[in-house]
Amino acid sequence: MPVASHCTAKKSPNFGGEMASPAGCEHYVRSCLLKAPCCGKLYVCRLCHDAEENHQMDRFQVREVQCSDCHTLQQAQQTCQQCHVQFGEYYCDICHLFDKDKKQYHCQLCGICRIGPREKYFHCGKCNLCLATSLRGNHKCVENVSRQNCPVCMEDIHTSRVRAQVLPCGHLLHKTCFDDMIRTGAYRCPLCMHSAWNMEDHWEQMDKEIAQSPMPTEYQDATVKIICNDCQAHCMVPFHVLGMKCSSCGSYNTNDTQETKH
Repeated sequence: MPVASHCTAKKSPNFGGEMASPAGCEHYVRSCLLKAPCCGKLYVCRLCHDAEENHQMDRFQVREVQCSDCHTLQQAQQTCQQCHVQFGEYYCDICHLFDKDKKQYHCQLCGICRIGPREKYFHCGKCNLCLATSLRGNHKCVENVSRQNCPVCMEDIHTSRVRAQVLPCGHLLHKTCFDDMIRTGAYRCPLCMHSAWNMEDHWEQMDKEIAQSPMPTEYQDATVKIICNDCQAHCMVPFHVLGMKCSSCGSYNTNDTQETKH
């Protein structure tokens, strides 16, 4: 389920300036350097600054930029006042940041710019972040969910440039962390243990494997009490080493809560 990812620009009118030769850093394409309001040093972007310094740059406090072409230090704006080079195809006068055109828009409620297009996203007031329009009325809200760090890498989600993945339980992971989790064979939300995607096909496969792998005679009548991580039901179900199936929702995402009974 896609979430609008963080960016650092929004569309502004074209002032007629030409873009300089492709410039910038690994994070953004731009033709200027930012003068950090904290230390006065010049960096291509806040991320480059934060990687080198022992403090973070406040993007909202940036007031001056230096043209990468003519090196004129000037007020933050989209076009160089001296040589008329355009610093970025997109510029946000709130975030004071620049980038190439990615159909960005500034979300006042998120407080930052997002990669759009705007018409394909909406701001969920309870989750307090922008979500794809396909999720309007079709997701589980978790209050201020993006203000929590990613439970996999423990890094910020709300302002991250990495797109977030909305799990069925409503929790968020970085999309890259979600993909890594899948590659390792993990399928549960790290926070609540709910299945991280639709597992019906996998559960059907487990049904077949269990049917083809009967337990030894002394365990064929064994039962165990489980709790289902997907529906929270408590059930007494047949014991099997391959997995215990929830009798309420059919999930194998379960944990036993007591010793096996024969």
